[in-house]
Amino acid sequence: MNRLGPQFTFQKQSHRHPGLDGARGLAVLAMVLGHTLDALLSPEARQQPWVQHYWAFRGITAPLFLLVSGWAVVAALGTRPTAARDVLGKRVRRSLLLLFLGYLLHWPGLAAVRAMGWTDTMLTRVLTFDALQCIGLALLSGSVLLALVPARWGRPLVLLTLAVGIPLASAAAWRFGVGLPGPVQQLLGSAEGSRFPFFPWAGFFFAGAFAAYVLNLIKPGWPQGLALLAVGFGLVGLTRLVEADWAPTSAWMVAYRVAQGLLVLGAVNLAPTRVSRILAPFGRMSLWIYVLHLPVVYGWADIAGLAHRVGPRLGLPAAVGVGVGLLLVCALVARVGRWLLDQARPWRAGSTTLEASLSGSRVSQRI
Repeated sequence: MNRLGPQFTFQKQSHRHPGLDGARGLAVLAMVLGHTLDALLSPEARQQPWVQHYWAFRGITAPLFLLVSGWAVVAALGTRPTAARDVLGKRVRRSLLLLFLGYLLHWPGLAAVRAMGWTDTMLTRVLTFDALQCIGLALLSGSVLLALVPARWGRPLVLLTLAVGIPLASAAAWRFGVGLPGPVQQLLGSAEGSRFPFFPWAGFFFAGAFAAYVLNLIKPGWPQGLALLAVGFGLVGLTRLVEADWAPTSAWMVAYRVAQGLLVLGAVNLAPTRVSRILAPFGRMSLWIYVLHLPVVYGWADIAGLAHRVGPRLGLPAAVGVGVGLLLVCALVARVGRWLLDQARPWRAGSTTLEASLSGSRVSQRI
């Protein structure tokens, strides 16, 4: 038995496989280190050659996060025709949680809100559209559509239309948003400071969802990993046929980053299982690590974060050390919080104590 062979699959299983979580864990690692280095690295350290290379690679972090999020949504549905309708309520609640946490992270503080008054500027500041809001809205809209359309032909058609249509419509959506209320401009991308507007960033989410639906037909393991690499390299080749366009509304940019994301997923697929198992715990706690580390790095409301308390004056080893330490502390806090939540709600799925109790009760009844 080869314990180090690739066991990665995107198909629905009774237990979460560390492969998909490993890819998300890699994105979490790059995200926390990227934010910490951005806040703390001195100008001299930023000029080092390999830091410049890392900064270029860092551009794949957010697209990979969105890509894997979309993949996980479709992979969890499996092949059951009614799965999308059965889990719609759960998906809606998850979407609302993401939207709430996303807006909570950008709360400027009561004093700032009072100072700005009930103005469009205040609403734009409070309702800043960021990565969590993008994932939450994409999950909400995608879940509703998947529940409404037929499973056999409707799912791939809807997912492909959204994956291609959202990036292509981004420039028009930005122009349409000009002059609309600030929060709407934040969502569409027309407003200043909207870093992850729905157009075009939701395209990554639906590209991952469509890829999961198509590649779910391929046997897990090496065939699926090689297919990911083939599709990724194929997309890279297609993007080379046209001139590069790094504009924020560029469909070319989305296609190129999707290709890079698929290559990363293929590499994780083919890597030894123990590699993904190291990253998987961070992937399973990705939401809470995201929520915990941002206030520490950038502050929240009127509480200053590391960016203001320390500032960009650390060397590379010190900044990396802070980033790794922050990642581990956030993961530990998230792990403890999850354990406390499980103790408070033992009826949650996966509670071994409750399952054992119910199983014993059923056995005694049969006897």
